[in-house]
Amino acid sequence: MQDGASDPLAEFRRVNVGGTLNLARQAATAGVRRFIFISSIKVNGEATINGVKFTEQDFPCPQDAYGISKYEAELGLLELGKETGLEIVIIRPPLIYGPGVKANFASMLRLARAQIPLPFGAVRNKRSFVYLGNLISLILCCIEHPDAANEIFLVSDGTDLSISEVLRACAIAFEKRSFLFSVPPFLLMGIAGILGKRPLAQRLLGSLQVDISKSKRILGWAPPISIEDGLKETVKREFES
Repeated sequence: MQDGASDPLAEFRRVNVGGTLNLARQAATAGVRRFIFISSIKVNGEATINGVKFTEQDFPCPQDAYGISKYEAELGLLELGKETGLEIVIIRPPLIYGPGVKANFASMLRLARAQIPLPFGAVRNKRSFVYLGNLISLILCCIEHPDAANEIFLVSDGTDLSISEVLRACAIAFEKRSFLFSVPPFLLMGIAGILGKRPLAQRLLGSLQVDISKSKRILGWAPPISIEDGLKETVKREFES
């Protein structure tokens, strides 16, 4: 998210589109039967509203260079699949967390561990996350399941949390108390705008929910690890090792 390329879209296309299609062509030539592509929920868009979750049937609406490149890779793979007979499976995860997590999620873990008072007590947004173990579980299911071929699936932990709930859950994972006080979200967004941090505020305060009912219905899959246990495992392996 903090790339320094002069042309981010060209660089993302070089890796996410060109690199992916090159690998897929080699796989098809080598006789590989199925190619699983980890895309991104950014193909759907950046936010959901009024509790309406993203689904696989939504019209794609990528809004940044990364999301655009992932969508173009999806289109290229589906076309390559038609040409070669290679079975394509596309998985679009939201934010992935687990041991080694970086960026904003790692910052939230550090804040929860430090028990710093934070102004998110009044935030009631909802966001989907996926623990690395749950994503791997779906990938393993898609490797062999006959009905996964040429399908797109969304994935999450199955429980959506607000930023305040995430911080409380992180604190519980550390066996600490959370200290949240309430500032109206519109005021937080205004302050972030003044400080030039509106994109960060949108990720913290906005909603992004995914519907995993297709994965459950077609594959008989459900996330085996709860978000609470995923956070505990993340904390245990990342901060206590």
